[in-house]
This record gives sequence, structure tokens and C-alpha cells, in this order.
Amino acid sequence: MTRLTRRSALKVAGASLAAATVPATAAAAESDDGWTVVETPVDSTLHDVAYTATNPHAVAGGGLVIERTATGWEVVLQGGPTGNGNDLYGVDTTDDGKRLWIVGSSGAIGEYDVTTGNLVDRSAPNDYTANFNDVSVTGPAGEADVYVADDSGSIHYSFDNGKEGTWNYVVPGSGSGLNAIEFYADGAGHVIDTNGKVFATDDGVTWNPIGIEDAGVTYYGLDSDAEDDVYVSGGNASVFDYTGSRWIPESLGDAALFDIETEAGTGYTVGSGGAVFELEDDKWIQNTTPVGENLRAVATGDVDIAVGSSGALLER
Repeated sequence: MTRLTRRSALKVAGASLAAATVPATAAAAESDDGWTVVETPVDSTLHDVAYTATNPHAVAGGGLVIERTATGWEVVLQGGPTGNGNDLYGVDTTDDGKRLWIVGSSGAIGEYDVTTGNLVDRSAPNDYTANFNDVSVTGPAGEADVYVADDSGSIHYSFDNGKEGTWNYVVPGSGSGLNAIEFYADGAGHVIDTNGKVFATDDGVTWNPIGIEDAGVTYYGLDSDAEDDVYVSGGNASVFDYTGSRWIPESLGDAALFDIETEAGTGYTVGSGGAVFELEDDKWIQNTTPVGENLRAVATGDVDIAVGSSGALLER
């Protein structure tokens, strides 16, 4: 069964957020394209951000998780899943948005209930403690299929909500690090590695290469919305659009593009030096931003959010 896209499902779940405004004192600068700098309670790199059933959440170095509230961004978790302060690199939510899954260095995996504040430590599956770069989950809270990509080329997966003893792993490629993973339906999704490969699965276990041939850049960002609707972003401001039969490349400049999020011909890709490119009617247009920090991730919703180095956070 195909699940709702992340944007459409969570915009409905988080509709009340539209009424929540950031205090005027938090806004430091605004660009001509409407991107506003917002203060955060952290100065370490914010690596990823996602909408949930309550509010947007972002993860950072030192095991910090912050939440957007009606009065601004606040720290809601410290120390990460293990309490050891492992850096957190990736987040994803269950289909209902009630659980935020977080992953990071030294095998850190956590399942955070955004409605109660309860955190379950799922770290070091099968005693594996590599750095986990990204996570993707499908299914509802408490019944999720969980997929975690690491920097040694393995995908760790559990079809029983990450419970101990339910984890297995697969190496889809040559062992190169996996920078991003995303599923668009139960058992169906994509992953990218640092060796110029994109892999697809329709059962969550078997992965097949689908390109990209002779791209010549490192891949960083992935947006997987369907078998024939995939975007990859990377070095040299490269964006690749997969139509199901071929990859369409496009160069937007010279920035490294670390994340990409699209839906129905709209969205963003963000990267080094505060770079933001907006997709409108299937055409990429550069936005001006009031920051020079590297932007690591972007999430779209009632308020579009980009996060990055030194606690940088932009809203639009």
C-alpha cells in the first residue's frame, strides 16, 4: 500500500502549526526571497529536520534534538538515544508522524514519541556501532519497518519496530558509505552511496543498481517519491531527475547540494555557502538567503525550514 507523501501527510497532521509564530526577537535577517534567520538554542551543526504530528524537530551534534514551538525553538532531548552525546545525523517519522526516529554516530538509534516525550534506545543493532548517516521508516507508530544506512555500505533493517533481535543487514553495493536512504511505500525505496551509485528495492531487502552512469560527483541528497520519481543532489550543484527509464542531469552552479525535497514539481535543494534552489513548475531557481553557513537539510510544510552549520536555521 502506497503511503501518503511526507509533505502531504504531515502538513495535515501539523496544520495547527500555521498559527504558531516565531517571536520577533528571533528573526535576525530576511532575504529578498523570504528566508528568515531564526535563533536556535544550539551552536553545533543541525544535520537534519522533519515535520512530525506535533511540530518540526531537528537533530544536531552532541545528541541534541530541538523542537519548534509557539515561542521558538527549544531543546527537548540531550545526549541522544544512549545519553553519551553521540552526534545525530538523520531523522524520519512514522506514517502518522507520532514517532521520530533518530540515528547518528557510534551506532546511535532512537525512537522518540513526540506526543509523550518518551525515548526508546534502539542503538547498536546486533552490536553494530558504525556511524549511521540516515534513516527511513514506513508504517505507523509502534509497528514500523526501519531502515538505517551506515558509512560502511550496509543497510540495517527491522520489520518489527527495531526491537532487539529483529535486525538484519544487507550491503547493496561495494561497501562504499551510504549517505541517504528514503522509502516512498512499504518495502519500496532508494539509497545512494559515495561511489556514484543509486540502488532501488521493492521488498526492502533486495537492492538493484539503477545508475547514475558517469556522473562524476559525490551524491549527498535523495528524494524518493515513486519508482519513477527520484531526485539526487550532489557536488558541483548537480541535480539528477530519474523518470523510471533515464536520469536527467542538471547543473545549478558550483555549490555542494546536501539535501533535496520535492513534490509535484515544487521543492528545494540546499547546500554549501547558504545555497538554496527552489523548484517551481519543474524549473530550478536560486533563492537569496541571509546566511553563508552550509545548509545540511530542508523540510517543507506550513513553514519551510532549512538547517545547517553552527546551529543555522532558516524559515520561509
